[in-house]
Amino acid sequence: MGARLIVAALDRLPELVPEPQPDTGVTYAAKIDKAEARVDWTRPAAEVSAHVRGLSPFPGAWTEVAGERIKLLGARVVQGRGAPGEVMGGFTVACGDGAVEITRAQRAGRGPMTAAELLRGLQMPAVVGG
Repeated sequence: MGARLIVAALDRLPELVPEPQPDTGVTYAAKIDKAEARVDWTRPAAEVSAHVRGLSPFPGAWTEVAGERIKLLGARVVQGRGAPGEVMGGFTVACGDGAVEITRAQRAGRGPMTAAELLRGLQMPAVVGG
């Protein structure tokens, strides 16, 4: 939908009149702190998934897996229930309500990779986020 709307706006560019932004109500967003980027697995799955996708690729949401910080770059909500942070197989993690499948991630000093690629070289514990 966004692609169609931008094409329509570009077609109308010559007739569009610029309108300055009012000074009232303007705010600046504070820099996202690393602690804010940490995934809270007690949150509902939809919120965790949005958090991961919203911070990708920078600064990147993150969690700890066996003491190693893993940057999470892609996620989707999937069916499942368990204790928050419980690994349900692959890189599917239980949340406060539902579960999230991590689809892309990055280990420190390495490039982004799919969850399947990450799991080839990383032993997943029973619980993440610790």
